[in-house]
Amino acid sequence: MRSTLVLDDLRVQKIRRADGSWSFSILCPDYTADEEAESYLGLYEGSGSQETYAYYLVDHLRWRIREGLTTETITFLDLQRYQGAVGAEVPMPYGQPWRMPPKRPYGTSALSISATVLKNFYLHQCVKRGINYELRETLDVTRLPTTADRSRAFLGHVKTSMPSNPLAPPRGTRRRHPKMLPDGARPDLMGSVNTARDEMVVTWLSDSTLRIGGLTGFHLVDLHLRENAACGECESPHVHVCHRHNNPNRARAKKKEDWRLVDGVICGGEIYRVSPAMISSYFKYMTTEYTKHATGHGMLLIQLSGPKIGEPWTADAARGMLRRAGQRAELPGRIKPHAFRHTTTSKVLHAAKGDAAVAKAVGNWASAAIVEAVYGHPDLHSPEFSAALLSVWGDPE
Repeated sequence: MRSTLVLDDLRVQKIRRADGSWSFSILCPDYTADEEAESYLGLYEGSGSQETYAYYLVDHLRWRIREGLTTETITFLDLQRYQGAVGAEVPMPYGQPWRMPPKRPYGTSALSISATVLKNFYLHQCVKRGINYELRETLDVTRLPTTADRSRAFLGHVKTSMPSNPLAPPRGTRRRHPKMLPDGARPDLMGSVNTARDEMVVTWLSDSTLRIGGLTGFHLVDLHLRENAACGECESPHVHVCHRHNNPNRARAKKKEDWRLVDGVICGGEIYRVSPAMISSYFKYMTTEYTKHATGHGMLLIQLSGPKIGEPWTADAARGMLRRAGQRAELPGRIKPHAFRHTTTSKVLHAAKGDAAVAKAVGNWASAAIVEAVYGHPDLHSPEFSAALLSVWGDPE
């Protein structure tokens, strides 16, 4: 009975800090924090990873209680069994599936995160407490660095090993092609949205490679929508995407580029150029809905209805708006914000005649090699492609 009670009540608790940021802890049924989880999650205090890791870890701890295991007694085979119970392909019987309907088994990406959490959690506990040396030895393994590892690393030519995770699912040898927007999606979406704010969101996502976290995390001071702005970092109209951990809508930029406020002017962060259409949609929104409903928090996108009208708009709300607009427009599939980023990058690469460096700069990608690997696919219907094939095939007899 005790195990069932713990299984039912073990949960993630959100804690709001004085500076407006959030922390995440795992609580036991008696409302005390789980000491092991607290020690591990404390390593990620202030980062966006803490929330993700907390929810993956609480799922594993619930399973561990059902199995009657502890950090001292759990083995590597037990961790493999857990990965199998949540969706991994493992060459062993893993018992009863853990994620039962309506929950779905983890996909490859989720299994990779789960493997990362399990490895780091148990290595942290084993080293800190000096226990379960056998598990520690099994998890603390390395591999030879690949060419890509050396390219990404500073002084990569001197690297002799890389951390490895024996719990992680095998990586495929091919990169999946990114999901693009359906043809003609932009005008169809513009005809299906209901507010100037939503028009602005579609326009800004279509004409840039902004992520939804960066867009919903904008403050008005981040926008330099005129030439020769005071920051001196870009002569053309642009925006600064700044990672803030205390936005009231919990929106966060993915990349944590350094930024600062100097004499009221934002400098640094990720810089994105903006189009005339983006500026036009901004002023339409600002002079109508924003001035009517904003509550003085200084963020760009606001709620336009409901009990929290005028408060900052969340990334989840923006995703929902795009999904519903896509359904009204009868577009195939689900419209997701990241599809705009993929589509725009692909268009820029094509317009730049395959120059991956240009597409990298437009999208603030980590490297031109990533752009080339993901988007550098030939157009099967282009005249150049057809001419190349005909040259190889030769004239028919």
